[in-house]
Amino acid sequence: MQKINRNVVLALLSLISLVFLLFQLCYYKFYLSQKNGAAFSKVRGSQAGQDSTRWHVVRKFLGLISSHDIPVYLIDPLILGLVDKDIEQIRSSPDGPSPECKYFCAPRDFTTFALLDKTWKHEMGLFRTAEKMGFQWLKIINKDPRLDGMDDMSGMEIPLHYIFKLASHAIHLVVFYERSGNFLWHGPLRLKQHMDRKFVPFRKLHFGRYPGAYEKPELLLVSIDDLKVQIPKNPSSFLQEMSHSRFLECRYREARAFFQLYPDDASLDAVEFRKKAKSLLHLAALTLNNLGVKFWLSSGTCLGWYRQCNVIPHSKDVDLGIFIRDYKADIIPAFEKAGLPLKHKFGKVEDSLELSFQGEDDVKLDIFFFYEEDDHIWNGGTQAKSGKKFKYLFPKFTLCWTEFVELKVHVPCETLQYVESNYGPEWKVPVKTWDWKRSPSNVQDNGVWPVDEWDDVIQIY
Repeated sequence: MQKINRNVVLALLSLISLVFLLFQLCYYKFYLSQKNGAAFSKVRGSQAGQDSTRWHVVRKFLGLISSHDIPVYLIDPLILGLVDKDIEQIRSSPDGPSPECKYFCAPRDFTTFALLDKTWKHEMGLFRTAEKMGFQWLKIINKDPRLDGMDDMSGMEIPLHYIFKLASHAIHLVVFYERSGNFLWHGPLRLKQHMDRKFVPFRKLHFGRYPGAYEKPELLLVSIDDLKVQIPKNPSSFLQEMSHSRFLECRYREARAFFQLYPDDASLDAVEFRKKAKSLLHLAALTLNNLGVKFWLSSGTCLGWYRQCNVIPHSKDVDLGIFIRDYKADIIPAFEKAGLPLKHKFGKVEDSLELSFQGEDDVKLDIFFFYEEDDHIWNGGTQAKSGKKFKYLFPKFTLCWTEFVELKVHVPCETLQYVESNYGPEWKVPVKTWDWKRSPSNVQDNGVWPVDEWDDVIQIY
């Protein structure tokens, strides 16, 4: 038998190895990369690798939702912050190719978009298409708080968040719902027990820790990194709103328990008072919002929201709080123009200011101004006949949004501490006889106004 040349054998083995290697490379590039999103071509002017991957994942996601006619808009704070710096240029720039990938290639683990619930019927076709494009997806649902109430604690669940993952990047799609207070709300991201907690870095998601409340945004269609996308028309305003968007739901379960112990007053007088108080609160909110003055539910109105999700019928007034730093001289004329004449003015801007306006019949609006010290916050009170001053101390607090009598309004985020400071540990027990000078747990004597200042600090109309 003729001997086989060793060099020929080595050459053949080398050729076979090379062909096999080329086959593996082609298989990886044209099959695995399409299926799993593991590799993408460069974006014009961008860096290779991970930067390009982010852009391509966003492009594929926008193609996915476009194919199903789902209108989404960008709410990613990192990208909107970059966009805001160049907003005028972006608005005026032509639709031609971008010289570099500046925004969607920015380092991050995910990109965040928003979806208005009423603009989309939750079709499973979207998820089938997503899977064909190589996306993995996760749907987070929870109870619909809009259906909760004193008579109905609905167990209906609604979609709150969707996450689409491709390669090493994820798209976080936040679902916004319209509330009766004419604002948008999104729920928290709470994982069910069976869900994969390593699917994405959930703790980093910007819209997952708390529910949020937002005004309905005006949108602008722009071209960013050669991708057509809708963004809030004023990105800086949206980002500012986002930083103070935390929302607290009314505690209907606790309110129902309260009314089992203390049946609600359903008399004609109580119903009529609540109707007038609601109207007064809406008018006050409109007036202060038009002035750009931030306010919150205070005193008995805050207690009514927190304890029983309603106005306390025997309170006979509406109470609001305003930080003295937000005081504006236009407040009094604005309320008088709205048909609410000034009833009394106690104190002065520098010390213990309090305003009271007369609403319909005997329902009045009390506005207390709060002063901030190093370790506490306080508001003042004045006794008209004696000039005695009082001070009401509260622990420092921040403001959250809530929905109350079909109105988006602020309350202290640390509501329990706020209520306990004012009404003590027995705040759950209704008290119909209340002395504003002695009953509050946090009241202190604060001296007496000098007689020569009475004309300025004690004004009754």
